[in-house]
Amino acid sequence: MNQVPINEFSTSTQMDLKLTNQRFIVCGASSGFGEAVARLLLTEGARVILVARREELLHDKFGDFEHQSEIIAGSLTSEKTLDRIFNSVQNQGFHGVFINAGGPSTGTPLETRMSDWDEAWQSVMRWKIDLSLRLAPLLVNNGYGRILFLESQSVKQPLPALTLSNAFRAAVVGFAKTLALEIAAKGVTVNVLAPGSHATPAIERVIKNKSSQENISYEEAKMTMEKNIPVGRMGKGEELASLAVYLLSEHSSFITGQTISHDGGSISGIFG
Repeated sequence: MNQVPINEFSTSTQMDLKLTNQRFIVCGASSGFGEAVARLLLTEGARVILVARREELLHDKFGDFEHQSEIIAGSLTSEKTLDRIFNSVQNQGFHGVFINAGGPSTGTPLETRMSDWDEAWQSVMRWKIDLSLRLAPLLVNNGYGRILFLESQSVKQPLPALTLSNAFRAAVVGFAKTLALEIAAKGVTVNVLAPGSHATPAIERVIKNKSSQENISYEEAKMTMEKNIPVGRMGKGEELASLAVYLLSEHSSFITGQTISHDGGSISGIFG
């Protein structure tokens, strides 16, 4: 059996995902997972509302898709940004949303302060609930839609020194599961992706934190992390994007209320 080398990985596929001219919102589209998902959606012919704080970066990265894309620049924790997203889809319609943003500060439980918890509630959970409560009724009224959250493998197996992420991301999963059950019969699915270590900008702070805590070099910390991944390497944003785009397509209509790992086998539980 011939295997495709890792460096030849491609998101191209013979499956017709039927995304041409469908409209999606991608949060955190300027880098990492958000960028990878947005790019694959656009490549598949979808129209995408690109949401991120850095407008110039979005123009630079997605200039080739200007006729398929719309840019909303602003912080997702801002009511004004959420208002702009809602106003953009309220009348024109849309088919799904990829809810994604960066994580909170690192630290063990005893290293956190209540101000850290207040900030993490805003940055990791509150805006996601707010956006979901705005968008879900629109999808329900249309009788079709996809809501996909990007969280972390920490929702299945807490990670050391990521106290705030462990707590709030797990809470997002509880919200997503409950929402999924409420609207499943309306043609709208709600799922969560739980990625492990991937070679994206977000992993930098995790590697640096491990390096500092264990008093080892950055490269040593990275190598140790990769050795603990059963497949022996970190994932790629494009690999996760292929799964995300499938879950945003009509082919995933029987998958809802699920938290799906994309971690190279890192979760040790049998339901990882």
